[in-house]
Amino acid sequence: MTIYKAPLADQRFALFDLLGAETVLTQLQGGAEHGRDLLDAVLEEAGKLAEQVLAPTNAPGDAEGCRYDKATHTVTTPKGFKEAFKAFAEGGWAGLTAKEAFGGQALPGVLGIATTELFQSGNLAWSLYPLLSEGACHAMELHGTEAQQHTYLKPIVEGRWTGTMCLTEPQAGSDLGLLKTRAEPNADGSYAISGTKIFISAGEHDLAENIVHLVLARLPDAPAGSRGISMFIVPKFKVNADGSPGARNAAFAGAIEHKMGIKGSATCVMNFDGAEGFLIGQPHKGLAAMFTMMNAARLSVGVQGLALAERAYQNSLNYARERLQGRALSGAKFLDKVADNLLVQPDVRRMLLTQRAFVEGSRALLYYTALQTDIEARGVDEATRKAAGELVAFLIPIAKGVVTELAQECTKEALQVYGGHGYIGENGMEQFVRDARIITLYEGTTGIQAADLLGRKILQLQGVGFKHFAGEIGAFCKTHAGDARLAPFIAPLGAAMKQWGELTLALAQRVQANPEELGAAATDYLWYSGYVTLAYFQARSVAAAEASTQGAAFKQAKRDTAAFYFARILPRTLMHKAAIEAGVATLPDIA
Repeated sequence: MTIYKAPLADQRFALFDLLGAETVLTQLQGGAEHGRDLLDAVLEEAGKLAEQVLAPTNAPGDAEGCRYDKATHTVTTPKGFKEAFKAFAEGGWAGLTAKEAFGGQALPGVLGIATTELFQSGNLAWSLYPLLSEGACHAMELHGTEAQQHTYLKPIVEGRWTGTMCLTEPQAGSDLGLLKTRAEPNADGSYAISGTKIFISAGEHDLAENIVHLVLARLPDAPAGSRGISMFIVPKFKVNADGSPGARNAAFAGAIEHKMGIKGSATCVMNFDGAEGFLIGQPHKGLAAMFTMMNAARLSVGVQGLALAERAYQNSLNYARERLQGRALSGAKFLDKVADNLLVQPDVRRMLLTQRAFVEGSRALLYYTALQTDIEARGVDEATRKAAGELVAFLIPIAKGVVTELAQECTKEALQVYGGHGYIGENGMEQFVRDARIITLYEGTTGIQAADLLGRKILQLQGVGFKHFAGEIGAFCKTHAGDARLAPFIAPLGAAMKQWGELTLALAQRVQANPEELGAAATDYLWYSGYVTLAYFQARSVAAAEASTQGAAFKQAKRDTAAFYFARILPRTLMHKAAIEAGVATLPDIA
């Protein structure tokens, strides 16, 4: 069994010392009450739920998995999941950041991300059930009618119903223009939805009274390709006039997928056979509504990477402290014991520092991005909101793509610390490795995030978000240029930032000459961008620690982690720069 302790001190440092969240949030519209005391109290309670309710269900839920009944098309979740969801709903967590008009608490998005980290560390598979509801709520909030919001959004916010996103089809994965699901208009204004969707997380389960599916489909007059996609609300149970679940709709789970990991999460094949649905948003504009859900989901999936890396790190660090194995190369350190612990080995410290650097850097990046979403939503002026939105758009593919990939490295290193014991199921490490594999695929693979970053955020949008971020990093370097405590970091960060800009400009020119260069360079460009981004947050963490009231040991740990990152991780950018400059010619056609 694995341990889990909510990292509240690290979360508070990231929120309050590093990002100044209290100052930012209380100055936003409607944020006067969003002070530290409130945020601290919410984190404390979320930590208890994660530690005491969710974490104990993680390993048993993986072992038991979900059970599908072919005769009734129903899914039974693992033991303890239903009780955990009830506690989640009764605690008001389903509506933490939703608007008060829909029954929510209207708390900041960055707080929602911080609590989500805790829940996902507790049990990633379980956390997918409420996570999909967040995206569905966001889409209905922005694109639904007032009647739709009242009918479908409020019960989800209350935790009585859940939501899904039904996008993918067997022949239409990332290329949604190929989807075939049909929507035929009915005389009463509803639509008959017919088609098959796959990979639908939480498509069927026993946790809530009803499930609200948001389904992409084509109207009879739809133009071909992605321009002809509309979005529809399709509830599992039709809704009576009083808002209660009524007759069963023709939307059934045809099967659940047999997966590598997250076995406690029901990933369903969903069959719609003339199911009653209702258009949400404008006809043929479903792709825009879908991206509303997907962008929010991409940030949350990045948090999944952080959550798994945090829990894996906690356990591998604990194991390294307790495991007696061999002696230090420079001589025995624990003379009263039969062997030294693993921490005396430099390579073990390398693996642990790699995890720590990625966990702390990822948390800063994700919380920073989430804080920008709050500014975008409630900033005091239009210019501030616009700039924040541009920053969010730029950072989302990095926050999703890079952080989920780093979770692969962290969980792998955690297992490696355990040695052969890490491969044994009882110790829990192999589950983290398996669970982490899916998060690089959810909401678009790493290659798709890379193409979005380079193709859309840099080239199509002329790098407007990049310019904001580069300006912020430049201002940080200028402010701390004379600070001896930050001297080891400021010059390398400034040099990396300068090279990032030059590389971006040169790459843009090459893509203009040959569009194939975009696909050849995108993933390496994403990695390069991610490593420089995390370098900024490492340096900023040192500055925040030095300016804080934290103790000497805490400050030294931040300096040590940043020094490790700059010396051993940041040089990876040189490899990616070389790969980018090698160009598409090194990727010959394959017959």
